[in-house]
Amino acid sequence: MNYLADILPPLLQGSGVTLQVFLITLVLAVPLGLGLALLRISRFRFLSGLVNGYIWLMRGTPLMLQMLFIYFALPFIPVIGVRLPDFPSAILAFVLNYSAYFAEIFRAGIQSIDRGQYEGAQVLGLSYPQTMRRIVLPQVLKRILPPMSNETITLVKDTSLIYVLAMNDLLRAARGIVQRDFTTMPFVVAAAFYLFMTLVLTYGFQRLEKKYAVYDE
Repeated sequence: MNYLADILPPLLQGSGVTLQVFLITLVLAVPLGLGLALLRISRFRFLSGLVNGYIWLMRGTPLMLQMLFIYFALPFIPVIGVRLPDFPSAILAFVLNYSAYFAEIFRAGIQSIDRGQYEGAQVLGLSYPQTMRRIVLPQVLKRILPPMSNETITLVKDTSLIYVLAMNDLLRAARGIVQRDFTTMPFVVAAAFYLFMTLVLTYGFQRLEKKYAVYDE
């Protein structure tokens, strides 16, 4: 117990960094993903094609590679020429990557809505933005809860990738203690932290799914 009390402070500090990356990514990537989805299904072929290419690139390359590119390669691009610190680099990579995945979830949800509802809204005199805000998106949010839950839980686990940028996250803190004390206990505690975060998210999404299921009855 004394040893556990000794290793908890650095692990809690590392979990704070992990939680920051998770929350900031979620807050930024979800609305960005929605915006990308709307552009993806828009009538403007040029914009739709650009977004489609962006989503293909982000989903087709590893997140770790994207993170390393942003951190190490951006300074050598003449137009940019600036090296971002590790934390902004990680946030930028995660937001760009996860917004592409969220965009596909939103796109599938929006396209699952029957076209008759758009036509009915048009008859009522609603504009396209009003139709999306009042009729389509509330239904979409209910339908995409399961895939959003899976993607959000995956995000929690993917935050461990920021270790490659030498950030003092939960995994790096645990490994530092393991190398110092030659014991695997810190890894067990770190795993418990990840499991707790995913448990909270799973419970929250299940409550939301049950809530909307009741409203649909």
